[in-house]
Amino acid sequence: MMPTPVILLKEGTDTSQGIPQLVSNINACQVIAEAVRTTLGPRGMDKLIVDDRGKATISNDGATILKLLDVVHPAAKTLVDIAKSQDAEVGDGTTSVTLLAAEFLKQVKPYVEEGLHPQIIIRAFRTATQLAVNKIKDIAVTVKKEDKDEQRSLLEKCAATALSSKLISQSKEFFSKMVVDAVMMLDDLLQLKMIGIKKVQGGALEDSQLVAGVAFKKTFSYAGFEMQPKKYQSPKIALLNVELELKAEKDNAEVRVNTVEDYQAIVDAEWSILYDKLDKIHKSGAKVVLSKLPIGDVATQYFADRDMFCAGRVPEEDLKRTMMACGGSIQTSVNALSDDVLGRCEVFEETQIGGDRSPARKSDTRAELTAPFPPVHQNDSVVAGGGAIEMELSKYLRDYSRTIPGKQQLLIGAYAKALEIIPRQLCDNAGFDATNILNKLRAKHAQGGTWYGVDVNNEDIADNFEACVWEPAIVRINALTAASEAACLIVSVDETIKNPRSTVDAAPGPRGRGRGRPHNH
Repeated sequence: MMPTPVILLKEGTDTSQGIPQLVSNINACQVIAEAVRTTLGPRGMDKLIVDDRGKATISNDGATILKLLDVVHPAAKTLVDIAKSQDAEVGDGTTSVTLLAAEFLKQVKPYVEEGLHPQIIIRAFRTATQLAVNKIKDIAVTVKKEDKDEQRSLLEKCAATALSSKLISQSKEFFSKMVVDAVMMLDDLLQLKMIGIKKVQGGALEDSQLVAGVAFKKTFSYAGFEMQPKKYQSPKIALLNVELELKAEKDNAEVRVNTVEDYQAIVDAEWSILYDKLDKIHKSGAKVVLSKLPIGDVATQYFADRDMFCAGRVPEEDLKRTMMACGGSIQTSVNALSDDVLGRCEVFEETQIGGDRSPARKSDTRAELTAPFPPVHQNDSVVAGGGAIEMELSKYLRDYSRTIPGKQQLLIGAYAKALEIIPRQLCDNAGFDATNILNKLRAKHAQGGTWYGVDVNNEDIADNFEACVWEPAIVRINALTAASEAACLIVSVDETIKNPRSTVDAAPGPRGRGRGRPHNH
């Protein structure tokens, strides 16, 4: 007698498991790495990505590219997530982290195919990552914070290294100074997100400037705006989340009136509510009125007649930055505009920048960028970039692996080999002979040249610490930890179960009446 089959999952559910499933996940991650591989380093290529609306983006920032690619493979999405987390945590090294994770998986693929248990691989990777992170901490050069000039030059070099692979690398000296100026203005109370970047079309890159205060773009304005003063000294600022315009009735709203006087009374009531709000704002003593919601033409004219400045539809982040810089608080009603909820600043003025006019008040850099600056002020220790730190870690782990027996030796050796992908890819992207340069680097590191890395300018190797190709140690530590965790996660998945998509694939149900179809009795 045949045993009854047990049906656990819904019909049409796709399940795949075992070694083929693992290998398939590893291959998917290789494809993601191929997409960003050529963007690594100062000689990296750019990618042109067009979205479904036809908007084109040119970028060579790993996180930006992976965000714009609509990845659907569940395992490959892990690599997109680590690139995003690297961007959010340390702001740089997004391409490196994706490449490292994919290379770790590529190196262990043969072991997986031979049937090595994934937990052994994970244990070896965790050991190797811990050793590598400790080694970075040991050899990283700490900068003395007491010497302000030395600290500043360090920050500028770190910023220049991070900018050398971005679209604005031609002007990296100009921008690295500006970035460090912006970061130096922050104190313990102001977080990093208080630095805003406003993009303005027109003008050259060198027209970018740092505003020691808050700046926001000129908002949509009505007639009467041109009559408002463009500069104030020590004004009070009202920050509102209030609509100051007459609204048309909602669709299908109905008001029944019997006489013209009744209708007039309704209109007069609307106007008096608006004028009452405007009068309260005027009496509060505020000279500058900023609102998140629209300010209509009547209100604009009203403020212009009283020598007040107003801007509606100001983005929320700009309002919050204004509040942090100038004090006061954002009000949702005009009934309590007392002195303590109004902000104050020394100067408020509107200036022309590029093709736009922009009211400026406290700090902002303006630049057309596709990638953010790395938050350099978090780091007080640096390592040499250009593949130097990866080669040193690779040598260290390879030496360590020879001292231990068993399968761990092979796996830590594979981890060490995977680290070489960074200098190798830097060479490939610059058009150099990668094998030749890597052999030179291995020899140099074996002789004790800790900071030797790829010299992309002269097709050779160089002491990158002397050449000031510096990177914050935290960027490398974060990249190694995230890449290793992602690799362990993907290796630990041995089965994928996909539920059938009920909405798209299922046949449409019977339609109801009332759609022009005869009803069958």
